[in-house]
Amino acid sequence: MVRRYYDLPSLTALAVFEASARHLSFKLAASELNVTPGAVSRQIKAIEEEIGVPLFVRLGTGVMLTSAGDDLYAVLASGFSKASEVVRTVKRGDRTKNVTVACSDAFATMWLIPRMPRFWNRHPEIAVDHLISDNSRDYRRAEVELRIRYGFGSWPDETAESLFDDIIYPVCSPGFAQVHRDATAQSLPELPLLHVNWVDPEWADWDEVLRRAGIPHGAPRGRRFGKFFVTLQAAQADQGVAVGWHRLVRPLIEEGKLVKITDLEMPAPGGYHLSWNDNRTLSPAAELFRKWLREVAAEERAT
Repeated sequence: MVRRYYDLPSLTALAVFEASARHLSFKLAASELNVTPGAVSRQIKAIEEEIGVPLFVRLGTGVMLTSAGDDLYAVLASGFSKASEVVRTVKRGDRTKNVTVACSDAFATMWLIPRMPRFWNRHPEIAVDHLISDNSRDYRRAEVELRIRYGFGSWPDETAESLFDDIIYPVCSPGFAQVHRDATAQSLPELPLLHVNWVDPEWADWDEVLRRAGIPHGAPRGRRFGKFFVTLQAAQADQGVAVGWHRLVRPLIEEGKLVKITDLEMPAPGGYHLSWNDNRTLSPAAELFRKWLREVAAEERAT
């Protein structure tokens, strides 16, 4: 057998592994690669046999990475990302006037996009593409240069700088607040609570908010939604109480569409950060956007 120069499994198998690790699903990887789940499973098994360690733990509901699998995925994701960027640069010819920024749906809808006209007016020559996703694994895509993330500021292979912190408090419609005007922080678990099914675990949910406040509760009841903005729409429609993130809901409170209910208020456990790949030089367009975002974040911290 001819020995491969880098002593690696086949690139096809590595690409299959990377897609499977990114999705944490053989089925979704198969759909992306236009092959069968069985073909994906065979490629993964072949890699595991070649390197001699398991890369995934097979669960009834899907798969999760082992420690070795997580290490391999981090390296492959970084390498594929850099290779893809080189190809994109060659094809595009000039990357000085284009930047892709990733952030969550909630942050894009309720904070970033309303402020973007200020950047466009200052830099009309820069094309800003937005990758909006609540799954932070999407932020590893090759075209993404900058990420605006909520959390604790520590992510593998990323440099992060703090933008601003946040405050959490319960919010509801004025009508709901009037009906429940005797509600207290301790009685919140008795009210219909509106939940967001966050993909990113660093966002606090009702269970964490109540635990941090020291409020006894069972399994929080209420309706569940896939998007934070939709949850707030339900709150505006008198459907219950949502966890309000001050930086995001402040405009709705100022407009009188939402109000605080009870005196519960606490610092958010994490904060908002701007991050980028450790091993990647930012384009001139990305540097301009980073400088602008620092200015806007400084204004936000002052309010």
